Amino acid sequence: MDYKEFEEAVETMELCSKSSLYDLKRKYKELSKMYHPDMPEGDEEKFIQINKAYKIVKNYMEKFRYTLEEEEFKEQFPFFINQKNWL
Repeated sequence: MDYKEFEEAVETMELCSKSSLYDLKRKYKELSKMYHPDMPEGDEEKFIQINKAYKIVKNYMEKFRYTLEEEEFKEQFPFFINQKNWL
């Protein structure tokens, strides 16, 4: 897989740059129901494309490494920055 293929997969899944694995799964369910060949407006080619894109992006997200640094935490959870007892 190269970056262009990955970028196309992200576009197919209609994801933004700060999407989580949860967002990916939710979007996959939505798109796969919409384009499933058994649905009235289904499209088998688009359904296959969505499945392929989902596998590519999911594989990337599951293998992503996090630094566990404070800056990354603040970037991922900006609403927790000023909270004292959020757990």
